[in-house]
Amino acid sequence: MPTEILMPALSPTMEEGTLAKWLVKEGDEVSSGDIIAEIETDKATMEFEAVDEGKIGKILIEEGSEGVKVNTPIAVLLEEGESADDIGDVSSGGGEAKADAPKDTDKNADEGSGKDDAKPEKAEAPKAETGKAPPAPKSGDGGRIFASPLARRIAADKGLDLAQIKGSGPNGRIVKADVEDAKPGAAPAKADAAKSDAPAASAAASAPAGPSADAILKMYEDRETEEIKLDGMRRTIAQRLGEAKQTIPHFYLRRSAKLDELMKFRAQLNKQLEERGVKLSVNDFIIKACALALQEVPDANAVWAGDRILKLKPSDVAVAVAIEGGLFTPVLKDAQQKTLSALSAEMKDLASRAKSKKLAPHEYQGGSFAISNLGMFGIENFDAVINPPHGAILAVGSGIQTPVVEAGEVVIRNVMSMTLSVDHRVIDGALGAQLLERIVAHLENPMGMLA
Repeated sequence: MPTEILMPALSPTMEEGTLAKWLVKEGDEVSSGDIIAEIETDKATMEFEAVDEGKIGKILIEEGSEGVKVNTPIAVLLEEGESADDIGDVSSGGGEAKADAPKDTDKNADEGSGKDDAKPEKAEAPKAETGKAPPAPKSGDGGRIFASPLARRIAADKGLDLAQIKGSGPNGRIVKADVEDAKPGAAPAKADAAKSDAPAASAAASAPAGPSADAILKMYEDRETEEIKLDGMRRTIAQRLGEAKQTIPHFYLRRSAKLDELMKFRAQLNKQLEERGVKLSVNDFIIKACALALQEVPDANAVWAGDRILKLKPSDVAVAVAIEGGLFTPVLKDAQQKTLSALSAEMKDLASRAKSKKLAPHEYQGGSFAISNLGMFGIENFDAVINPPHGAILAVGSGIQTPVVEAGEVVIRNVMSMTLSVDHRVIDGALGAQLLERIVAHLENPMGMLA
């Protein structure tokens, strides 16, 4: 039977994506492993491989389509000997009907489904002896309930009321999986659902809400404006960091580090590494200092895991990289074990591929700790928002020539301000202070990072 090609989940958190480009057309033969499409997630554009062999019988989702939910059918693959006539109800979300129905009734059931969904006024109630699906049911308010023929048959056999079942197929269509495990009377009525949702609705109502989009548009209707459509990345950033500020109990620890010794040491190393084409940045030293500090204060090398704290053994450090329209946080794994030159090379590679959106999900997911450095933009200090599930993030400002009192005398030092944003569920104040103290110690005594 024809096989549905579904919108893939290209990362554990992906819920929808954009079908950026088809690399095949209807009628093309494909084999397992062939690249058939490019899918845009909120973070990257990734190639999508075929897992079966056959012929592309029908493309269901046009390229450029946004907001395509994971597991939505995007195309139909035909096996040898099959033709476009065999596709039938697959394209309307009811392809599973062919799995259980005899071949001579499949086509009729599929065609009936197509007529029911597209032109309900012309639909005829199938007779029981034909093995077709029962008539399309109505919802409580008289509206049409969309269900695949197989789902209707199973519901009729089990005595299920389709009005009480929520469909998981395209456009809310009820499919086989929705009715297989359902039991008569198991689904709550709408009134009961409303009652169960009342506390949540009450909580939502009590939460402060900003003005609506319509209200804001009206506010600026007499001004010249440009409306910018949110892409997947910007929408995800808004959602995740908005949730972070609302749900994570942030607190902030601030310290400064004197960079004079580090700048001298960096100049010496870069001179020695010049023949190898290696040039270390201050950020490379900051990454290494944080990685070592997490090993020395292991209780701070942790993430919030919903109902528990998860401590990591390696120092997996994420570093924010600004790109057009958003940012990535690629993760340098096992950073405590890597040399400064290795960290520098890996960071340059990750940053380069981040800017072209070529990172794989495993390269920007995970880690327990992040660094956001705005010093190169002249920012003296700032507070960064924690990227869940990380336990902390270090905001780094620029090094500034600052008068400092040492041994009773005023001297000029290159001082860099840092702010550690901490999730209080994971790290308490004293523990966060210890972590920040070790970061400062490594930055002010950089030669020790080579030991």
